[in-house]
Amino acid sequence: MSDFKDHFSTQSKGYGKFRPSYPEALYHYLADLCQGHERAWDCATGTGQAARGLSGFFDHVVATDGSAEQISQAAGPDNVSFRTAFAAQSGLEPESIDLITVAQALHWFDLEAFYQEVRRVLKPGGILAVWCYNLLKIDEEIDLIITRFDQDIVGEYWPPERQLVRNDYATMAFPFEEIGEADSGPKFNMASMWALDDLIGYLATWSSVAAYKAALGHDPLHQITEELTAAWGAPRDKKRVIWPLSYRIGRR
Repeated sequence: MSDFKDHFSTQSKGYGKFRPSYPEALYHYLADLCQGHERAWDCATGTGQAARGLSGFFDHVVATDGSAEQISQAAGPDNVSFRTAFAAQSGLEPESIDLITVAQALHWFDLEAFYQEVRRVLKPGGILAVWCYNLLKIDEEIDLIITRFDQDIVGEYWPPERQLVRNDYATMAFPFEEIGEADSGPKFNMASMWALDDLIGYLATWSSVAAYKAALGHDPLHQITEELTAAWGAPRDKKRVIWPLSYRIGRR
């Protein structure tokens, strides 16, 4: 598919190291919604964060990504199989999947083509769950620095699809019987304890940072490193980092 938008292959090693894990409570919630637990498909798996989380709740997890470089960095337990495949061309059998998940990636898809594939591979009554997260939260001073970096330094280098994340997926077409809507359903946050190097490593995985480097030939993070260091304190000190999740869940 020539329209595959690969924003992450160049940062795949950092992506696997620094991208946070999703909360186990989310997987519990999704598993409870499912009628069966034989097979899940984690689409656009990246390096496998969500696939690993699902592995404890399903007999088999198929984890796919359009980027072969991302798949080469992926890892998981024995009941997770990783392979390269596009979102709308999964290669899965019809009506073979109990749960489909898309973590922080649906905004890159051709939605109409993907939703057609969802209807093809989900079992009757199967679940599609998609979620995203926007800016992290640490403390007021650091949050302001990151917000300025996001909006004023690399803002113009975000792809237009990023706006769907800024809107918490609320404006995205989602033609399924919606359940557990985020405004009334349970709330989920990702959380980590990070030193300063972890934060900088994570920011380096942003697609806007990669685009900035490609366009201008230097790293935009250098513009905020000194300011972040001053706000952080001792660089090795650990701070709690939180990302609120936004989600849409539907049943076939």
